[in-house]
Amino acid sequence: MEQVQIAQVRRFNRVATERAGALSEQFLGRKRPLGEARILWEIGRDGADVRDLRARLGLDSGYLSRMLRALEADGLVVVRPGASDGRVRRATLSPRGKQEWDELESRSEALAASVLEPLSERQERELVAAMETVERLLTASLIAVEVESPRSAAGRWCLEQYFRELNERFDTGFDPAQSSLADASEMAGPTGLFLVARLRGAPAGCGGLILHSPAPAEIKRMWVAPSVRGLGLGRRLLAELEKRAHASGAPATRLDTNHNLTEAISMYRSSGYEEIPRFNDEPYAHHWFEKKL
Repeated sequence: MEQVQIAQVRRFNRVATERAGALSEQFLGRKRPLGEARILWEIGRDGADVRDLRARLGLDSGYLSRMLRALEADGLVVVRPGASDGRVRRATLSPRGKQEWDELESRSEALAASVLEPLSERQERELVAAMETVERLLTASLIAVEVESPRSAAGRWCLEQYFRELNERFDTGFDPAQSSLADASEMAGPTGLFLVARLRGAPAGCGGLILHSPAPAEIKRMWVAPSVRGLGLGRRLLAELEKRAHASGAPATRLDTNHNLTEAISMYRSSGYEEIPRFNDEPYAHHWFEKKL
């Protein structure tokens, strides 16, 4: 990462916050700063659980609580225990809050139009296309990847989604009990590890590693949620698993895959994997790959 790139990011941040009006204590001409306005907008007309707001916006619980109290004091928001679980607080808009939400929505539309209005048609197209690229890449940068138990709630959810997709895509369906890795415990220490990717707190992908030191490590259960495909998360998970395999002393990483997973096969080949003879008894595999580390 070069200093010139860091400097460009900082310049962009300054221009973007200035143009969006983020520096004003009266965002969009209302009586509150951007932070409180954004919380109000995120609560929306249907309401939202406070824990979901915190995860979605990446906010400290104390800071979020202070903003919610300010909105409550203005008579715009009501925070109370959830109907189905009293331990979960839920924020909803009061009648005045719904009116304010509508006003913010209208003014936000006007602000967006004012950004484009001074530009020529060519400049509009350039700006919108650039914004699409920036949004995609900034979203990719928001994804966090951490080691987690495959038996955690997020780990189980990812594996369930992965198995469901394989069942839909494989010619003969997919039964986890028939696969060569029916027990997720192999992807936990000390025999392996399991990565979970999260976007705004919600699980968005996973990948497992089984260590066979001093033999090559085996990559298993690579999956990326459809909603975040195209952000480079698959390659990021793969590179992280390779890095951790190398750190453990593995001379190479191996994996198997089904011929229906054409996107995965393309990614493996372009990432330096070479096809090798069968090295396991995985009944759903048609291709076996290895990459020297």
